[in-house]
Amino acid sequence: MRPLFLLPVFALAACEMPAPELPETDLPFFGDGYRAEGDQCRNLGESADTIEYLDHTADLVGCPEDMENLGVFVADTGAIEVARKDGYVIYSVPNG
Repeated sequence: MRPLFLLPVFALAACEMPAPELPETDLPFFGDGYRAEGDQCRNLGESADTIEYLDHTADLVGCPEDMENLGVFVADTGAIEVARKDGYVIYSVPNG
């Protein structure tokens, strides 16, 4: 009987949605998501493309420009758009 007990678990695992494809870029992303693991928005580090936007009072964050809930992200975080590159919108998000 044990194999039948595991059948629903395997069926659910097979139904998982694949992660969305993100645009190719050389932006210096790090972490697994901004605000929560798995979020499409991610922190950005220092590079020639981001250096002028880095600020110790804000997080620099990149989100895919076609992200469905981009407006909600901006409203919830107070994000300010500072640039666009390679299909991503780069935001400065105030700390605290």
